[in-house]
Amino acid sequence: MPVTPHPAPLAELTRQDPELAEIIHGEAARQADSLQLIAAENFVSPAVLEALGSPLANKYAEGYPGARHHGGCELVDVAERIAIDRAKALFGAEHVNVQAHSGSSAVLAAYAVLLRPGDTVLAMGLPSGGHLTHGSPANFSGRWFDFVPYGADAESGLIDYDEVRAAARAHRPKAIVCGSISYPRHIDYAAFRAIADEVGAHLIADAAHPIGLVAGGAAPNPVPYADIVCATTHKVLRGPRGGMLLCGADLADRVDRAVFPFTQGGAQMHTIAAKAVAFGEAATAAFSGYAHQVVANARVLAAALGAQGFAVTTGGTDTHLVTVDSAPLGVLGQVARGRLASAGMVLDTCALPHGDGRGLRLGTAAVTTQGMTEAEMARIAMLFSGVVRGDLDARTVREEIRGLTARFPPYAAGQRVGAPPGTPSPGTASGTANVTAR
Repeated sequence: MPVTPHPAPLAELTRQDPELAEIIHGEAARQADSLQLIAAENFVSPAVLEALGSPLANKYAEGYPGARHHGGCELVDVAERIAIDRAKALFGAEHVNVQAHSGSSAVLAAYAVLLRPGDTVLAMGLPSGGHLTHGSPANFSGRWFDFVPYGADAESGLIDYDEVRAAARAHRPKAIVCGSISYPRHIDYAAFRAIADEVGAHLIADAAHPIGLVAGGAAPNPVPYADIVCATTHKVLRGPRGGMLLCGADLADRVDRAVFPFTQGGAQMHTIAAKAVAFGEAATAAFSGYAHQVVANARVLAAALGAQGFAVTTGGTDTHLVTVDSAPLGVLGQVARGRLASAGMVLDTCALPHGDGRGLRLGTAAVTTQGMTEAEMARIAMLFSGVVRGDLDARTVREEIRGLTARFPPYAAGQRVGAPPGTPSPGTASGTANVTAR
């Protein structure tokens, strides 16, 4: 069956290292003919890919624009300034650091600015959906700081802000972290700010998941409330894999020093240029429409799965995230994930608010980039349910999904990434022709 290749020719790589070229083409085929429902993944535009594969990858650029430790940085300085200015305008931030290599390294830098080893930090507990950097004993955060967890209500799945306030009063943390990898509702940043102010704590917003929705005007902006906002540039934001920090002018120098030289070395200039491209794309009306469609798709998917008997965390979603429990169907989360994978639906498991087993975490960012809308979400939910229950044959569903992704390919000939099927994109014919899967 025809599948979409990696949207770059790879001619030289194929000649020089066919083994690796084959892996890349194979991964492109896997992404193209299965449903990518992992909440942290998306398809970047061909322009972002071109920036990532540009000669900027050759440039060593320790330091910041105008103050580098290497010569020849005149042009990469301009690229980084463009990325910074676009991000500041996009999120209304006084200062942005775009050098963080990942979301985790952004959080590490934020902690370096506001905390010292041994300080007490209040954050969502890992069993409730907190990230590794929110106090896991396997992570630097749990080893260096004293984390006190708060959770979500076991019955509603919602954050209990009275519980957060009570924990803050009892433990007097140096910082409070708000953010989660699986919480599907908007976070009340104003409520967290009020709690932090009451106990004299700093507020750190880990907005890795919702930041793309913020860019598109489909989620609340944490920037006016948090001392530091940590975020990724992939996920819904649809940029390259990387991180960033947003803060006020008062913390700008400290944030920059925490990234370089305290926690990182040289900046990855090809990635920073790709971030600049993504920020530019995210500032468009088209991206705003995309972000709102992501949420609309997630809401339809959540409602349809609930109608099929899954227990939907919080009863729905405000974001790209949908978290469900398959236990009411008599199927454990890990088993359900395996069945879905065999049918071409790729997703994650996650912790559940009630702490009983593993749930299924879905995201609609990637399928929305492909152009899918509410009708496709309703059909996906039917296939999803049938596979988990064992009512539908996985091989039959796999073929239907191949047909669906063929109608909505991530990188189609003459089609701009994220545009509706059939929308032409000038100058993007190279590297987008279909090939036959091996």
